[in-house]
Amino acid sequence: MTGSLRRAALMLALLLPGAAAAAPPASHPAAFHPAAFQPPPQDALPPGPFGQEVKLGEAIFRHTRRYAGRYVGADLRCSNCHIDGGRLAGAAPLWAAWVAFPAYRGKTKAVNTYGQRLQGCFHYSMNGTPPPLGGKVLIALEAYSAWLATGAPVRAQLAGRGYPKLPRPAATPSYAQGAVVFGQHCALCHGADGAGQRAGGQQVFPPLWGARSFNWGAGMGSIANAAAFVKANMPLGAGGSLTDQQAWDVATFLDSHERPQDPRFTGSVAATRAKYHNSPYSMYGRAVNGQVLGAPGGK
Repeated sequence: MTGSLRRAALMLALLLPGAAAAAPPASHPAAFHPAAFQPPPQDALPPGPFGQEVKLGEAIFRHTRRYAGRYVGADLRCSNCHIDGGRLAGAAPLWAAWVAFPAYRGKTKAVNTYGQRLQGCFHYSMNGTPPPLGGKVLIALEAYSAWLATGAPVRAQLAGRGYPKLPRPAATPSYAQGAVVFGQHCALCHGADGAGQRAGGQQVFPPLWGARSFNWGAGMGSIANAAAFVKANMPLGAGGSLTDQQAWDVATFLDSHERPQDPRFTGSVAATRAKYHNSPYSMYGRAVNGQVLGAPGGK
């Protein structure tokens, strides 16, 4: 099966009832998806009230707008960045994050609970409103995460947490080369305009930039994070097939497009960049194709 046909088949599978719970294709290289820990199988949901919370948490995770739409401002779902419902090693699995909190985060400059970490996902990656701590949505997501981490050692740095780090690129990442990679490997699913694709009234593939994508404060707004995710997990069903340089190039291309404002915006793009985006891996506040990214009106 060609790459194009494989991804088309994956799109169809995502639309079929129950397909969302399917495991990812076997083509994911083990180097990017170490299996040091295995979460409980899908058919091992616990009984009783806790099991109901776990089931609701999984539903929220896989179909976020449907079950937690009041807190979501983008056409995204949690499982877009945490593949296979948060199960897959090397794709920011929930079981590895759950055992690592509470933890200090440089982004907030404070010790955060797991619930606060989830709030940040809604605020930035979902371009939405953080659900309240102790509320229905976060309790269910925490229950789901805790269940996935059944048997995992607490406070351990589990193999497979986050996305595998990439070495620095051999050549300066190129917007132009990234556009070529995007056209060849990404546009089939995400559209030439990066807006993703809808089918049957549902967002099947997520928008990568534009008004319905993640905002400038999201982790994917970092070229380094985006490159690591792409290298390990994209194209869907063929993670690890791009070279490191291709991953860096296409991540640069993706993050060089406009998207919703960073919620921490100070009123000045320059000041916001200096305070929150002072990194060679952020395009926020930089001029691309004659427009300053993050600036109202592009100026």
